[in-house]
Amino acid sequence: LNGSHQTVTTDPQRRLLDFLRDDLGLMGSKEGCGEGECGACSVVIGGRIINSCIIPVGYVEGLELETIESIRESTIGRTLVDTFAEHGAVQCGFCIPGMIVAGHALLRETERPGEAEIREAISGNLCRCTGYDRIVAAIRAAGEKLVGVDARGEPAASEIPRGAD
Repeated sequence: LNGSHQTVTTDPQRRLLDFLRDDLGLMGSKEGCGEGECGACSVVIGGRIINSCIIPVGYVEGLELETIESIRESTIGRTLVDTFAEHGAVQCGFCIPGMIVAGHALLRETERPGEAEIREAISGNLCRCTGYDRIVAAIRAAGEKLVGVDARGEPAASEIPRGAD
């Protein structure tokens, strides 16, 4: 969980979202629809974005799980938070954790994504306030700021000058 090994005892059929919020105090993932349709509860499990409101906690046994709490502290996550603020992409803020999770997953895999790629990446997330254009612009701006940086925030191998240690 968020980079550390955890051992817990709970009902394996319990919703992952409830476990994260109620038992672990990880309040970043939100319950919007409770049906896996809105993306407000998005987490990354084994490298895939999953809606935690429809996944039993037992599903994550032995898998790597990332929540918005650790994602927002990564280089990509901090950059996304900054560009969302710069582009006015946050209004009520309810969908933003899921949007950041989706943007983070995209920017981990794709340098300088285009509008179509961004819209596809966030397609599992509903926003009722912004109309998506500012969110798309914020993710695109984050991608531009992150050119030459790997997922850990280090210079990408292609960006390290020859002879540098």
